[in-house]
Amino acid sequence: MDALDAFEERWDKKYPKISQSWRANWANLSTYFKYPQEVRRLIYTTNAIEGFNRQLRKVTKAKSVFPTDDSLLKMLYLAMMDITKKWTGRRQDWSLIHAQMAICFAERMPE
Repeated sequence: MDALDAFEERWDKKYPKISQSWRANWANLSTYFKYPQEVRRLIYTTNAIEGFNRQLRKVTKAKSVFPTDDSLLKMLYLAMMDITKKWTGRRQDWSLIHAQMAICFAERMPE
């Protein structure tokens, strides 16, 4: 809460809604801060599903009318194949994140 107070002092003049929202939702938001820095970074930067959906929307937005449902499905399938080709990389700090998640979620992580 001291850190939130310090945040308010510094940023409330420019962004007053942020600290108001954080205070109103602190019970849920504070759960996020219980995780180590690397896990938090993974949570807020990856958002792979949203990025995937955004790329699919970009493809369907370019052509707004499809003659049949099958033509839409085929276009989405081809777009999905192109999108997933780029998923060859691995997070640089994945082994550290995996180890930290194994500690936080020992009962959920496979052996």
